[in-house]
Amino acid sequence: MISTVRDLAAEALFVSCLQPSECPNRETVEQAITTMILRHGSDGCAAGVATEFGDHPDVAVQRMAWVHTELTEVLAPRMPVLH
Repeated sequence: MISTVRDLAAEALFVSCLQPSECPNRETVEQAITTMILRHGSDGCAAGVATEFGDHPDVAVQRMAWVHTELTEVLAPRMPVLH
């Protein structure tokens, strides 16, 4: 189940307009993922990824690498702030 959720999040972030140059924070990444899932659904996100890999495989590989780096940070457990 976790890998399915991670895969959907990766596809959604991939098809979003966020760019690595924006250095998005956790909240922005989460919002982009949610927006793309609501807008395109899981099938639409997957189709967008497939299209990009078909049309621009070299760029798509780089983008997916960035997506997985971002997801590692977003899906990491949040550490409580100790005062």
